[in-house]
Amino acid sequence: MPVPSKSGTLDQKLETLGVQVKDQPTKHPKRPMHVAVVGATGVVGRETLAILKERAFPLATIKALASERSQGERVAFGDDELVVEAVRPESFAGVDLVFFAAGGGVSKVWAPRVAEAGGVSIDKSSSFRMDPDVPLVVPEVNGHALAGFAKKRIIATPNCSTIQMVQALAPLHRKAGVQRVVVCTYQAVSGAGRGGVDELERQVRDLFNLREPKIDTFDQRIAFNVLPRIPAKDPIPADGTTGEERKMIDETRKILEAPALRVGVTCVRVPVFNSHSEAVHVELAAPLSPEDARALFAAEPNLLVIDDPARGLYPTAEDASGEDKTLVGRVRVDASVPDGRGLAFWVVSDNLRTGAALNAVRIAEALCADWL
Repeated sequence: MPVPSKSGTLDQKLETLGVQVKDQPTKHPKRPMHVAVVGATGVVGRETLAILKERAFPLATIKALASERSQGERVAFGDDELVVEAVRPESFAGVDLVFFAAGGGVSKVWAPRVAEAGGVSIDKSSSFRMDPDVPLVVPEVNGHALAGFAKKRIIATPNCSTIQMVQALAPLHRKAGVQRVVVCTYQAVSGAGRGGVDELERQVRDLFNLREPKIDTFDQRIAFNVLPRIPAKDPIPADGTTGEERKMIDETRKILEAPALRVGVTCVRVPVFNSHSEAVHVELAAPLSPEDARALFAAEPNLLVIDDPARGLYPTAEDASGEDKTLVGRVRVDASVPDGRGLAFWVVSDNLRTGAALNAVRIAEALCADWL
């Protein structure tokens, strides 16, 4: 599987624009923590381990956990390796924090066991996101929600597509009040896991070699195609809204604490290996110019504005891959909304880092600094 790497083109764009990248504020746990990662052999699990090491998260111990079939495998942890253990009830004895980077069924079974053992779970699956007793958190947007972690000792991290969108919506909502959001996503195949990445690579090779491409992970060919159905094989409900689209609607309302917010979503899988892109249109309660919106975005610690229409500069999926910041560009007036209350913009983020593992580690940093 291709490994996300920082883009040289982004550095060139930043240099052209004269943008100085600010250091992200980081909260530091008060003591070394005993940590486990469930799903350590998957793409998000491996990324979680990498980010824990990169950010020097203070660790007393670290366990790599997965299913029985992965027991004994080795996963990288910086320059070292961890031997993968099978998840068992005794795996969580004495563990402070458990990152769940596996399927929702795994979280439903084991997260309550973690709580019984005295630990806290940070769950990437959708299992607990809409539970009213479980905080759904993007730390720079609604970090205050972490105060409710003790109800079930579970914290949910949102869908990758939701995270990057609410990072951009939050400053607009604070300043001018977001009343309606319409978003179309262009989601990389890495969002479907290793199977999605392998399928795109294999299908491209097959087509260039005049072979009939095999379809496994997606419902139709993904190479040189776009698929407006995520998840690929889940039944579409009677209202026509896919599971991914429903997640973005419900999660955005919960995170922004705006239950009446009108949200329209179309989620599309595109033949890009990594990084999700989104075209976002918002209707505001008060007028806001593109210039003021850019200033609000630029003031956010985890947003980076790449936007110079005169020179054709805007962020791309390639730029975002391997980056910790979410990139925003193409900020402009949406003239379909009257009275200067409409804005349109483009948001790009690394779905494996910012959209999954990095958000989970930021939650852990804030939780351990302020609550544990």
